[in-house]
Amino acid sequence: MSEYISVSGAREHNLKNVDIEIPREKLVVITGLSGSGKSSLAFDTIYAEGQRRYVESLSSYARQFLGLMEKPDVDQIDGLSPAISIDQKSTSRNPRSTVATVTEIYDYLRLLFARIGVPHCPIDGNEVKRLSPQAIVDEVLSMPEGARLMILAPIVSAKKGQFEHIPAEYQRSGFARARVDGVIYSLDEWPELDKKFKHTIEIVVDRLSNDHSNQSRLTQSVEQALEVGKESLIIHNADSGEDQLLSQRYACPDHPELALPELEPRIFSFNAPQGACPTCTGLGSRLEVDPELVIPNGNLTIAEGAIRPFNRVNSDAWYMKKMQAVADKYGFSLHISTSELKDKDLEKILYGTGSEKYTITLGTGRDFDSTYEGVIPNLERRHKETDSDFMRRDIERFMRELPCYTCKGARLRPEVLAVTVHNFSIKDIVDLSVSDALDIFTNTKFSEKELFIVAQVVKEITSRLSFLNNVGLNYLNLSRSAATLSGGEAQRIRLATQIGSGLQGVLYVLDEPSIGLHQRDNDRLITTLKHLRDLGNSVLVVEHDEDTIRAADWLIDIGPGAGVRGGNVVAAGRPEDVAKNQESVTGRYLSSIESIAVPKKRRKGNGRELIIKGATENNLKNIDVTIPLG
Repeated sequence: MSEYISVSGAREHNLKNVDIEIPREKLVVITGLSGSGKSSLAFDTIYAEGQRRYVESLSSYARQFLGLMEKPDVDQIDGLSPAISIDQKSTSRNPRSTVATVTEIYDYLRLLFARIGVPHCPIDGNEVKRLSPQAIVDEVLSMPEGARLMILAPIVSAKKGQFEHIPAEYQRSGFARARVDGVIYSLDEWPELDKKFKHTIEIVVDRLSNDHSNQSRLTQSVEQALEVGKESLIIHNADSGEDQLLSQRYACPDHPELALPELEPRIFSFNAPQGACPTCTGLGSRLEVDPELVIPNGNLTIAEGAIRPFNRVNSDAWYMKKMQAVADKYGFSLHISTSELKDKDLEKILYGTGSEKYTITLGTGRDFDSTYEGVIPNLERRHKETDSDFMRRDIERFMRELPCYTCKGARLRPEVLAVTVHNFSIKDIVDLSVSDALDIFTNTKFSEKELFIVAQVVKEITSRLSFLNNVGLNYLNLSRSAATLSGGEAQRIRLATQIGSGLQGVLYVLDEPSIGLHQRDNDRLITTLKHLRDLGNSVLVVEHDEDTIRAADWLIDIGPGAGVRGGNVVAAGRPEDVAKNQESVTGRYLSSIESIAVPKKRRKGNGRELIIKGATENNLKNIDVTIPLG
């Protein structure tokens, strides 16, 4: 294999027929003035050609999905490896993407909780266990000998309805009785249930005395009850009047409706229906119409257009006539400012009056009876039902994103959130910062049995957290949305992910990875870049940071100026060699011939200030900031 990546005749953008040899498996920094041609060489020539060659190596079937890639304007490139670009573009605009999912930490957390998680009841917090059919039989036989027992199969748990189909359905299966809301009924004498109230129904599978001589019958009845009751049954002790829920699933005796199935990774995923919160479908938030956005100016009257979504509607419009009918019936005016309206009257306008009917007279003189839906229910219904992207975006101007009221932003079902590992739920872990999560996984003492099952999983989680910590992202919460990350943060996350992949023989091309980093974290970033090199990769970095430039194995200075005055290789070699080159702007600064002096006098500004109060976005803790202007 060649020791160099040889570029001949590169003319992409402002590059002027550049010939350059770049050493492989080294940390190579390309520097120069902004606009000099650094990115044209690194990304638009070397990386682009590496990608193009990789795509061309694929089958014609695969290439049809990737499209054609243009060849960069270059005569020849030799010694090129498969190339991966890590630039500063945002990681993802997908609202389901988080720091944990992008780095694959969440995938390993799901596996960890599925393998050694301990389920609890989400309501009372008690640990729940599941039993095999034989264990259930043994549990029943351990009850007082001679006790009169009834084996019940739960089929309806606290649900509204009349359930008129149940008698015929279960009579066909050979059953004769059911317990409805605690009372035994023959299926031939089914009670009339009130559909407005919740009911609990169990099928009577068997009634027997608890005796070892009945073990065979008991086993058959238990298996039948588990089949009818979908892996759960109830043992009713007629002598004590007590019920005991026994289940093959993780079910709480007092709250069987929240039973968990087999613990597996997909139930911990908010992208899978088995685990996602049913209210927000795993988004953790919901869009809700905000009354303050609907009526932004309380000094206007409704007749003047105070209700912003309808302020383009004239007074003769159907909806305005409905609001006028409501006002006439309840004795208030649409011609006084909304701030002067009574709360109860404004509430009727905003949220409607239910099924109450109003007579509306149209311009033709015809009368219609109609209900009044309310402004906010109307907007929410139209937002849900419309197929028009324009209509949906228009309505979203009056909505705010709020945490889901069911999962409180956790994205998962409550029974899934009640599964713990060493007293931490999966939500507890992802709500931590990278550094705090790393401390927990470093200091938690797993048992030998647990390590036998998940040692490799814990290792992968710890290593990925360490990589994030080492590239200066220790402050990020694992639950942080990927869409809110800066370009520099997104780039360093991808860098940490690549290190975790352990690839060798790859060409990595990075764009200013030090951007946005405090000087304290810069050394850790440089160490990470060198680690990526030491794995057997070539690392090509476009950079302006002095520490990164001095840490390079090889330095390429593009210039001498920007635009048409750039596009040439001014200097190439070790940083100390480039520092001796007087033609290189970078070299003159490295050798301290040129420097940027700290101003002795600062501008006073214009006396005006930008004042920010109570900022709480992301990790800001209700801070107040004053920024001088001018």
